[in-house]
Amino acid sequence: MVADVEGARRWANWGFERQQPGWIGRLGNIALLLAAAGALVGALFASDIISGAKAQAVTSTVIALAVISGFAAFAARAMHTALAGRVDILSQALDASADAQVIIAPDGRIAYANTAFYDLFPQFPEAPLERVAAALSDPDSQADFERLCSRAAAGTRAISALPLRNSRGVAAGWFNVSVNPIAGRPGYSFWNFQDITARHEMEAVIHDERNKLVDFLDNAPIGFYSVDGNGRFLFVNQTLAQWLGSTPAEIIASGARLHDFLATPPADETAGFDPFEGSGEGEQRGEVALRSRDGHILEAWVGQSIVGSGPELRTRSVVRDLTPEREWQAALRLSRERFQRFFANAPVGIALIDREGRLEEANRALGELFGAPPPDVIGQPLIGFVNDDDRREIMAKLAAAADGAAPPGRVDVRLKSNRDKTCVVFLSRLGGSDSSDGSLMLHFIDVTDQKNLEIQFAQSQKMQAVGQLAGGVAHDFNNLLTAMIGFCDLLLMRFRPGDPSFADIMQIKQNANRAANLVRQLLAFSRQQTLQPRIIDITDVLVELSHLLRRLIGENIELKVVHGRDLGLAKVDQGQLEQVIINLAVNARDAMQGGG
Repeated sequence: MVADVEGARRWANWGFERQQPGWIGRLGNIALLLAAAGALVGALFASDIISGAKAQAVTSTVIALAVISGFAAFAARAMHTALAGRVDILSQALDASADAQVIIAPDGRIAYANTAFYDLFPQFPEAPLERVAAALSDPDSQADFERLCSRAAAGTRAISALPLRNSRGVAAGWFNVSVNPIAGRPGYSFWNFQDITARHEMEAVIHDERNKLVDFLDNAPIGFYSVDGNGRFLFVNQTLAQWLGSTPAEIIASGARLHDFLATPPADETAGFDPFEGSGEGEQRGEVALRSRDGHILEAWVGQSIVGSGPELRTRSVVRDLTPEREWQAALRLSRERFQRFFANAPVGIALIDREGRLEEANRALGELFGAPPPDVIGQPLIGFVNDDDRREIMAKLAAAADGAAPPGRVDVRLKSNRDKTCVVFLSRLGGSDSSDGSLMLHFIDVTDQKNLEIQFAQSQKMQAVGQLAGGVAHDFNNLLTAMIGFCDLLLMRFRPGDPSFADIMQIKQNANRAANLVRQLLAFSRQQTLQPRIIDITDVLVELSHLLRRLIGENIELKVVHGRDLGLAKVDQGQLEQVIINLAVNARDAMQGGG
């Protein structure tokens, strides 16, 4: 393969040298003609055709021609040697080039090719341009190469970047392929293949990054634009164009101006690039109202810098849509107001304290518990409002909760403003369990009524125990009353109504029955016996009860019983009714001054 390549190169170089007649070749031809003339004259002398004076003149002429031809031959040889040296130097220079270079003859064959060309196309091609065309990988590249060939045939210059493949079909890289005509050699063209693979890859990376940057600018959450001195848009990104109800291409192509999109038309003297009616110099920032194509008003913040002046004036402007921010601020304000209402009007006391235990915030309910308005308690130590006996415990709880040594919990305290008022305090760290600033939120719940209910409940439990005990005693007492009533009945059988003792025995029996009724009521109250309501005549009950009432209220008090007429019957437990009447009479007696 190497021998073939070298042979091909020698053939190409020889062919190229043969194409170099010029003035050096003509000088050699003249020397040959002079030598032929000298030989002819010598032949004439030899044949005695020229003699005498003519022979002397001819001899001088021949000698002169011989000298001239010698000098001409020497000069031609020297010129040829110099030219060969130049060609060799040029060949070495072309071989040393990293670019693949080739000279194509008018017949399409190689007149000269350097080493880099044969390295790029190792198989010697009879038609090198067809070999180059075969190395192209896509129709667009082939079309570009055909354009280069057409320009070469027309004798004009051309250049194009083409992707080439090697003989194995693997991409060899990108090359800048240029063609130039050779002056004085019609039909000859000089082709140069410059490897730009690294540069093309770098340009591809730069192009990709540029596309990413353009995509970022177009789809950024803020708007970008640039206008000239008259306010005509030179650039606008996709985001701002959407806000304005249009597209970047439409805005720029239509010659739209900045003031066309302002909700409030500026003054006539305002510069076309100025949205603020300001000085129109340097840096500008402010809020403006923009109007889209469909009439939608957009509250926006615009910041822009002005570069250049006169016809070269440009702006670099940034637009931020304030609508989400305004909505966020409104939502935050509403949330803050709701929290303030919740905080201020909460039915329990709420306080925020710092690491030192000082009150940072306090609501109205807490002020009522502390006996002072909230502004007066803010900044005060919390323990100053706690009873002295409970300070040690709450200080320990606060310190442990603030340091994270113990989980937030609850503690019962009595307030200094009212020793009878008891609160349960719930502690929680602000920002969650991992908060490190030591701030705490406290909820004060007044449990005074609850404590009183607990005391009453304990007392009721004691009374229930007493009731159960009384129920047991009542059973035994009822047995005694039963025996007493039985013996009264036996005595009444012995005494007649006219007997003086008969009335006393009847009183004993009646009181024993009433005592039995009381026992029955006591058992009913203790849920050990049910009440027995029945239909009775209230008048009869009062007549029987009046004797007992007179003895209960004493002799100093007069008892008058006024009976009504046509009274209806009542269904009631007789024992309960009698007990109520007795209680009323006794309470009335106790209410009288002096006992009657």
